[in-house]
Amino acid sequence: KMATAYEKFNLHTTPEKFYIEACDDGSNDVLSIDRVSTEMILTVRKDIPPHAVTRPICGIMGTIRLVAGTYLIVITKKKKVGDLLGHAVWKAMDFDVISYKKTVLHLTDNQMQDNKAFLSMINSVLLTDGFYFATDYDLTHTLQRLANTSPEFQEMSLLERADQRFVWNGHLLREFMPQPEVRTELTHVKTTFIVMKSCCINGKIFDWNIISRRSCFRAGVRYYVRGIDSEGHAANFVETEQIVQYSGGKASFVQTRGSIPFYWSQRPNLKYKPKPQISKTINHLDGFQRHFDSQIIIYGKQVILNLIDQKGSEKQLEQAFDKMVSSLGNGMVKYIAFDFHKECSRMRWHRLQILVDMVTEMQDEYGYFLVDVDGNVLVQQEGMFRSNCMDCLDRTNVIQSLLARRSLQSQLERLGVLHMGQRIEDQADFEKIYKNGDPQLKSTHFPTPLTGKRTQWGLVMDGWNSMIRYYKNNFSDGFRQDSIDLFLGNYAIDEADMTTPLHETKDWKFLTLPIIMVVAFSMCIICLLMAGDTWTETLAYVLFWGTASFVTAGVILFNGREFVDSPKLVQKEKMD
Repeated sequence: KMATAYEKFNLHTTPEKFYIEACDDGSNDVLSIDRVSTEMILTVRKDIPPHAVTRPICGIMGTIRLVAGTYLIVITKKKKVGDLLGHAVWKAMDFDVISYKKTVLHLTDNQMQDNKAFLSMINSVLLTDGFYFATDYDLTHTLQRLANTSPEFQEMSLLERADQRFVWNGHLLREFMPQPEVRTELTHVKTTFIVMKSCCINGKIFDWNIISRRSCFRAGVRYYVRGIDSEGHAANFVETEQIVQYSGGKASFVQTRGSIPFYWSQRPNLKYKPKPQISKTINHLDGFQRHFDSQIIIYGKQVILNLIDQKGSEKQLEQAFDKMVSSLGNGMVKYIAFDFHKECSRMRWHRLQILVDMVTEMQDEYGYFLVDVDGNVLVQQEGMFRSNCMDCLDRTNVIQSLLARRSLQSQLERLGVLHMGQRIEDQADFEKIYKNGDPQLKSTHFPTPLTGKRTQWGLVMDGWNSMIRYYKNNFSDGFRQDSIDLFLGNYAIDEADMTTPLHETKDWKFLTLPIIMVVAFSMCIICLLMAGDTWTETLAYVLFWGTASFVTAGVILFNGREFVDSPKLVQKEKMD
């Protein structure tokens, strides 16, 4: 029997210590944390001083060291998402970051500013939607991995047996790890997207769940983290599992997505689409091979679905990817390039069927994981589709969704929900749930295969999303990247070090040029609105101020990298 974690806690605070009391029935465990020495011991309820200030909490995320010392991060609010195979799944809704130190008077003004900035980074990550946990079920593993484990694995605590790729508070829990006795007090969370829906087809009620697990290795915002690291971890890697449960039977289909797995970058520079650069100094094949070796060990055969453009700035990436798969010469890895934008331009969404037809045979061969009512494993999934576009977003979403639906069709037939000859597409009620609930389709205003139409509203939303993305890429992603690196421990704060990289002096251009551009552009508009005595005079003014704003804008674009918000914290692995 697996060691389950506790569900309910009280946090008792005194000036000297934190006492975290497990409030589940029959438990008497209390974790005592010394606020000065940071020492942790397991004690009992009667040791909690009566004068302690008490509040309920939902779990411990861990601890982090900032300029002012160590902080304890606790979950203060949770919401039930649903039940997976009879286990409650929770979403962490609110957190508290509590200082071990009772005061920050020992800090200089600069250190106080830095500490405040680091705290806001930690809070910004905590506010990111998508921290999920379960106290008696391992959300980090797929159904198939869990079915193929040893009895020793079954007895381990959730934290020990978790797939570390998907435990986002692994770094925060490092202080707790050496002490096995305190592990049941902890909550391991994963950042992800989980949808749990109860659906009905032919009067048969089944559960349809999607779990997307986001890797914390090489995690970050899209333009600052691309390609792979020396360990072979791909940027923004996500494992997505679709799980169906019906009257005791269960089925699962797993896919992955991740950045193009060699060394390349695409740093923001104010242009709408910065040009991607492939590193010329590193041997790509080494990291590339590591990436696929680990993928094959975990998932079996690999089919790469590369959806990027085969012309323009993306072309070089497609050619390099193709060449590397050939150089790898591994029969377990197949490469399929599908120019999504070219094939589906002018709303020709029906052409996606070309790709689906290309992989039909492989998908049928690889299968999915299926367990019958008696717990017998009928089939296992023996291969994996690894999809990518540039950002592993919209194009990837659409393709993954089509493959998942194809798998679902077969699973629902085998489980006895769909009659032979019935198609999922024709089940209008379920289609609505599938479209609204599937995270793959949430970010895309992808037309349904039924209508082939894209709504006007969809186009407006696409434009709006593009504007937001442009703003984030250039003016807020540096802070977001720093926040993720701090949270995951890629950047560690040294209390002895008096200076932090946050104080970066900006070049004179940074302030002067935008002011000149705004003034010149405003003057141009004013001259147009308040015409002079003669049209030649007006034209001269408009031309002068127009040229000034145009030239300044050109200089700003030329020096684009200096104007974007880039990360300041030095990571363990240097960015190129």
